[in-house]
Parts: sequence; structure tokens; C-alpha cells
Amino acid sequence: MSDRPTPSLDQVTASLTLSHERLVAAVESLSDDEVAGPSYHSWTIAQVLSHLGSGAEIFTLILEAGAAGKPAPGADDFHPVWDRWNAMSPSDQARNALETDARFLQRLGELTLPQRDAWRLDFFGGEKTLAEMVGMRLAEHAMHTWDVVVVREPEATVPADAVALLVDNVVGLGGFAGKPAHVSTVRVTTERPERSLLIDGTGDQVTLTPDPADDADSEGVVRLPAEALLRLVYGRLDPDHTPSTVVAEGVDLDALRRTFPGV
Repeated sequence: MSDRPTPSLDQVTASLTLSHERLVAAVESLSDDEVAGPSYHSWTIAQVLSHLGSGAEIFTLILEAGAAGKPAPGADDFHPVWDRWNAMSPSDQARNALETDARFLQRLGELTLPQRDAWRLDFFGGEKTLAEMVGMRLAEHAMHTWDVVVVREPEATVPADAVALLVDNVVGLGGFAGKPAHVSTVRVTTERPERSLLIDGTGDQVTLTPDPADDADSEGVVRLPAEALLRLVYGRLDPDHTPSTVVAEGVDLDALRRTFPGV
């Protein structure tokens, strides 16, 4: 996975724009009672939208800092944003989230080509390019949009364009999202797109190794769509939302689910 090309800014921006449009279509069809009701996440739909709206504000602060060559914003900048969004009514959270999300995309599109190429910012563990920053926004946006869409559409999946750009990121999520001791070693192969990795839950931290050797030891094998792998690592592959095409041999899928309880 690490040898594959990094998604371009145009690719992640186009996918984020489609995710925004999907979110708008889903939210605009909801009643006020549905907005205040449950999402797939432990939050209500309004709280998911509040998270996306405050996230759009925070990513705009990050965008502007990188464009201006200033240090990245930090917790002191984020907390007032969260407090303001938490104080909104559910209907205001929903309406303002869509508007703020659109403004982030608008501001992103206003950057000149030299600004885009020169954009660098050190935050969340290292220096990021603009494409990497927008990719981070796409990851949270696509997954939380699914949290909203799936309430009305139980067969909903994360769109293929986003999956293709995000599936390789699961490697870096292993230690953060995974809980060890539930599974030992599991070889995972995907389709659409094709990927191969090894999940190891035997140590103090879950690891996901991309493209393991053909003779790498494993006690179980799982074959599934890449979209399902993405939702598995994000804690969104419960039995009711697991494709019938998923095949598990030598590993209990419920144990694998417990390995990734959700982020």
C-alpha cells in the first residue's frame, strides 16, 4: 500500500464535494424529529452534523494557517468552536453544518495554484500537504455522512470514489483504532479495489501491515469488499451492515469487530 501513489488534491477535493452533495441531499429530506433522532453513531443526527460543521470551521482555520504560512491552530482555537456548536439547537446544527461545509469547499477552491502547491502545515503529528489535509477531511466526512444516510437507507455504503482514496489509510489507523487481544493474525484481501494486508492483534498494539508476503503466518483469512474493510476499521461493520459476500475462515467476525470498536 505504501508504494501506491498518494491521492492528488483534485481527486480528494472532487470526492469531498460529492460527499457534501450527498450529505445535503440526505439532510434536506429529514424532518426535525429525524434530525434530533439517532444516527448510526452513538450521537444523534444533529450531533453528527454539529461535529461536521465544527470540523468544517476547524479545517478552515487549518486551511488559512497553511495558506498564510502561520502556525497551525490548536486546542485554544478549537474549544470555542466546539462550545458554540454544542450550544445550538438540533435544527440550527443541521442547517449551519451544511452552510459551513459549503463555505470550506468554496474557500478551498479560491486558493490559487501557487498557493495550493506551496501549502504546507505541521499539525496532527507531522507536516501535511494540502491534498493530505483535504484527505483527512474527506475521511471524517465520508464516514459521518454514512452515519446519517444509513438511517434511512440500511443498504447504504460509502461511495466507491471515497473508498478508493481512503482504503490505504486503514494501515495508519490500526494502532489508534484497534484494541488488541481479540484476534491473533488475520490475512485480509479486498476487492474494488484489490488490497491485501495482515492484521496482528497479538502485541500491545494492533498493527496492519500492507501487502504481506505470500508465506506470512496467519491464523485466519477474511475476504471482503474494500468498502467493508474501511467500515470495519472505523467500527461500522455490525452484522446488520455486513455484505453477504464477506467470507471469514479461521477467525470469528465478531472478534474482529471487537478489535475495531469505532472511531
